Amino acid sequence: MIAAPAWGQVNYGEVRVKVSDPSGIAVKATVHLVSAGNDYDKSFVTDGSGALVVEQVPYGVYRVQVQKTGFAEFSSTLEVHSALPVEEAVRLSIASVETKISVTGNDTLIDPYQPNSVMQIGARQIGERVSSLPGRSVQDLVNSQPGWLYEGNAVLHPRGSEYQTQLVIDGIPLTDNRSPSFGPEVEADDLDSIRIYTAGYPAEYGRKMGGVVELNTHRQTAAGLHGQLVLSGGSYDTATSYGQLQNVWGKNAVDVSAAGSMTSHYLNPVVPENYTNKGTVGDFSTRYERDATDNDRLIFSVRHEFSRFLIPNERIQQQAGQIQNGDNFETIGTVNYQHIFSADSLGTLSGMVRDNANNLYSNADSTPVIAFQHNNFREGYFKGTFSLHHGRHEFKAGVESDNTFLHEKFNYVITDPGQFDDDTPPTLNFADQRPDLEQSAFVEDLIWLGNWTVSAGLRWDHYQLLLNQNAFSPRLTVGRYLPSLKMVLHASYDRVFQTPSFENILISSSHQIDALSDQFLRLPVKPSVGNYYEGGITQALADRMRVDVNFYRRDVRNYADDDQLLNTGVSYPIAFDKSVIYGAEGKLDLVRLQKLTGFVSYSYMVGNVWFPVTGGLFLGDDVSDALSQLTGHFPDSQDQRNTVRTRFKYQLVPRVDFAAGASYGSGLPFEYTGDEADALAQYGPAVISRINFSRGRILPLLAVNASLGADVYRSERVKMRFQVDGDNLNNRLNVIDFGGLFSGNAIGPARSFAVRMNTSF
Repeated sequence: MIAAPAWGQVNYGEVRVKVSDPSGIAVKATVHLVSAGNDYDKSFVTDGSGALVVEQVPYGVYRVQVQKTGFAEFSSTLEVHSALPVEEAVRLSIASVETKISVTGNDTLIDPYQPNSVMQIGARQIGERVSSLPGRSVQDLVNSQPGWLYEGNAVLHPRGSEYQTQLVIDGIPLTDNRSPSFGPEVEADDLDSIRIYTAGYPAEYGRKMGGVVELNTHRQTAAGLHGQLVLSGGSYDTATSYGQLQNVWGKNAVDVSAAGSMTSHYLNPVVPENYTNKGTVGDFSTRYERDATDNDRLIFSVRHEFSRFLIPNERIQQQAGQIQNGDNFETIGTVNYQHIFSADSLGTLSGMVRDNANNLYSNADSTPVIAFQHNNFREGYFKGTFSLHHGRHEFKAGVESDNTFLHEKFNYVITDPGQFDDDTPPTLNFADQRPDLEQSAFVEDLIWLGNWTVSAGLRWDHYQLLLNQNAFSPRLTVGRYLPSLKMVLHASYDRVFQTPSFENILISSSHQIDALSDQFLRLPVKPSVGNYYEGGITQALADRMRVDVNFYRRDVRNYADDDQLLNTGVSYPIAFDKSVIYGAEGKLDLVRLQKLTGFVSYSYMVGNVWFPVTGGLFLGDDVSDALSQLTGHFPDSQDQRNTVRTRFKYQLVPRVDFAAGASYGSGLPFEYTGDEADALAQYGPAVISRINFSRGRILPLLAVNASLGADVYRSERVKMRFQVDGDNLNNRLNVIDFGGLFSGNAIGPARSFAVRMNTSF
């Protein structure tokens, strides 16, 4: 995957430890770094000069423990809240009686100076996760957190937003759709931690603001050769492999990784029979890092990924012999440079070039249309930032430029005219290209005022594709720490300027599409502008549990949604006048209660969207519907009122553990143009039994999972873990989406099993 340094990340810092004996002579010692709130627990060894540099450390409070035989153990607390390195000089004292002290890190359960609510997934939770189908390992982890849910083919929707998720991989933002059917996979085994934002965004983030997911790839700091090998397989003919090697010598580090997967359940099928659903994915990456001096660091990386898959058939398509193939290819090159000007100031420069291609192919038996699509883009990205610490202030300012050159090609031949309006042309050939030019600048300040913490920022964005617009977005987050209660109160306001999804935006805005119908309505899709509000608490309980409770509201104008071109499966952006989404979320993390750890999360959400339509393409009967609906509202397509996620692990014996959990959703709304008898004939009784036509809601979803894990071998250098997983053990037919003929049904996996062996050294 993309490999970049910690300073490229928005909310990651660096810890530098120097260990010496009472006379000041350097000592080689073991350093243990723990943050219970960040699910961070790692051990390191200083080099011959007693020095240790730990990169990619998430913001938070950490317990530092230093151990060396013959010396008294050293323990202290440090805080990471800046890109500037945090330095800890440790002078050990001689131990009169050698003792062993167990540091639990419970005093790091909450960060008293974090003014917003951030969900953190650490290395332990990533490594012990329930096995995922290829293409969605990261999505499954994010979907376990409050405020997130799936729609369609593992498309993540944060707090009711449509296609507004931003993945930030080691500081490089990717704002296109990264679901399995649109983009290559980000493999969870390549990650060390995940930080998730749904409010209180730093001004550094923009463009896609439904939710921000920071992905931090892992790396070793100790000299020598290190590596990891993961092999897994299970139901649906699924097999996955991942391998990584890294060599660190002197001031240099080289990292190489590769992964490959195959399955017969790549996308979510539209009927239980799981027709035509095979897929393969793969990736290769390499990175070179050099610390030219103590103040200068340079990194180069290259990554190539691909996915090839079949599009699942409905029954009519299967009977006709349809075969549709899709594929994605992506190559990314990055360069990053950091310079520390002084102990209080730091500058970074980052650049990326990315080539991405998405294709769709259909055979001659496809129905109701033979469709071909060839979309590709080249993206050039640049970002420069400057960070300054001054007294109670952490200032940061920067600029970024993102230029994406879009190319779209699409053609079709209608094979079943009865599924289209009489005036629909039997064929279409479309090709167009256009640049998407976006620039931004930001300034932000993190201020400490005793037990108060304030984060204030201002962002400017410019967007030029179909329209030419710009906007200023203020951000404000305030936190108050109550030491006697071990509680942080926080509130945030985010002004957001969200650019439209660029997938198929050229075809939906082209005059060539006018020929598809005598009736058409085309409106340019404007950026969404919104106000996000959140208030909540973070509470530590009995040094064992952490509770997060948040209440939020989102008011958005030109609310972004998507529609489908005829019956082709090609989706494009549209917009409605406004949306109002509000709700409450809670999560309880049990850090450790004797041998028990785990979490439970709950989300309540209500989302409504108001007419009229304000952007997009509408054809045929949809035109009259769009023009006549000038008032009123309807449920947001992600309006799932109640969502629960949970997973707990119990340590049976020192090297064997058992985990179990569940995922529950009260069901999404749906629209279906036919009647229940039509649906029954097309999809069968099993699917229709999960649909409530009178309420316009899918019946609740429930999937129970369990895992048995064992550390089969463990030494100072080598670790081997074996795990057996079972998912949807209750074997419920979980209908995720229901949209009717050729328009996006999605059914979750049935009962499935997997085994995984993870070896690291």
